[in-house]
Amino acid sequence: MYSLLPVLNVMGMLLIFFGATYLMPIASSLIYADGTTWEFIDAMAVCLGVGLAIVVLTRRFKRELRPRDGFLLVTLAWVLMAAIATVPLMLIIDGLSFTDAFFETISGLTTTGATVLSGLEKLPPSVNLWRHELNWLGGMGIIVLAVAILPLLGVGGMQLYKAETPGPMKDSKLTPRIAGTAKALWLVYFGFTAACIGALKLAGMNWLDAICHAFAALSLGGFSTYDASVGQFNSPLIEGILILFMMIAGINFATHFIVWRGRSLRAYWLDVEAKAFVGLIASSIVICSLYLWKTDTYDDFGEALRHVAFNLVSIATDCGFASVDYDKWPIFVPLWMLFLSCASVSSGSTGGGIKMIRTLILIKQSFRELEKLIHPSVVNPIRLGGNVVPPNITGAVLGFIFLYALVVGELTFFLVASGLDFVSAFTAIIACINNAGPGLNVVGPAQNYQALTDFQTWICSLAMLAGRLEIFSLVVLFTPYFWRK
Repeated sequence: MYSLLPVLNVMGMLLIFFGATYLMPIASSLIYADGTTWEFIDAMAVCLGVGLAIVVLTRRFKRELRPRDGFLLVTLAWVLMAAIATVPLMLIIDGLSFTDAFFETISGLTTTGATVLSGLEKLPPSVNLWRHELNWLGGMGIIVLAVAILPLLGVGGMQLYKAETPGPMKDSKLTPRIAGTAKALWLVYFGFTAACIGALKLAGMNWLDAICHAFAALSLGGFSTYDASVGQFNSPLIEGILILFMMIAGINFATHFIVWRGRSLRAYWLDVEAKAFVGLIASSIVICSLYLWKTDTYDDFGEALRHVAFNLVSIATDCGFASVDYDKWPIFVPLWMLFLSCASVSSGSTGGGIKMIRTLILIKQSFRELEKLIHPSVVNPIRLGGNVVPPNITGAVLGFIFLYALVVGELTFFLVASGLDFVSAFTAIIACINNAGPGLNVVGPAQNYQALTDFQTWICSLAMLAGRLEIFSLVVLFTPYFWRK
């Protein structure tokens, strides 16, 4: 029988590490004197206490992580960290249930950006900063960050890194050691975040809004400090800055690191995913802007271009910001935006969904099968960027696509059976599993997920978790052979 205890030992260490993240909202509470300092201190004590207790009780079972341990640990980490992150929210926000608090924190850590809270601008600054810090930590993956720490604790991190890293190609390293890889990714992530904070501050945001929205933009998390999201600012400059950094976050961070290390932009041109991602987004912006202009949704093409560019990039990159209520646009455009959220961003980015590399492999495999109908004996391997894609990766992609569609269908039926209309149910699941945030109708950009029942809220929470862990890492835990010794 498979033993949970070695995994729980590492989980305890991660919770101790996670406890340090409460220092940021504690500092914010002291700076703004918003009266929440002790609530966050209590929450940090709970997190540290639980983590320490687990480590002490399981210390004699400590060992090197094995391949399947990573899948269990990643799932446990997201669930337990989200559960513990609810403590300050429930202590501070009157009447907030655990169901809604967990939805909010799992939405933050999975970088979905869906919310059940209203009156965001009236929340204590420390609470808003905590929500956005969860976005930021989840963006690159708090597990990948922990990979850089685990070797210091005597625990290897490769299995954990493979389980957490998005995309089908998980064996490439930027540096010889896995801890160095994690540090390299976080260095780039931190640098872009700092640049975004500075740009938003210069564009007119205050420090709190600049930090929060930069955290949400680079993580593609989509949380905001206002109910009206980015529409609160009504600023083309702010929207332009966020578009730039959302596009940056939608590209593989390994590519960013190679550009930085080589001091050359050539890596972007050689990145097949990045070119396809930028081309698809740019062409979609033009087509959708023309469509809204021609259908008289906007009288001026420039205005249509502005609003389409921001909201389409936001949803296509799985960020979730909104500047207008695009639910009122002709249905073609918001549906196309949600479709883009499924397939646009690169593997190794902070976005969700199927990822562009899987989309390209699926397209090439489809044309390959069509060609074999005409020429059955032809040998035509799938190539991306001049490199042959191994058959095992193609098979894994096809399996992932099937499982993705199956999960979307089943969870949508659960929501419909619970009484939610089809459009709201389908778009809620698409938005949650892609970690994109708002859907349409009841869960549209001018609404939030507050109207859902507890059952519907838990279904959406499950979809967010499955999407963030790329489905396989979660579903494998429910197979009998995973638990066999």
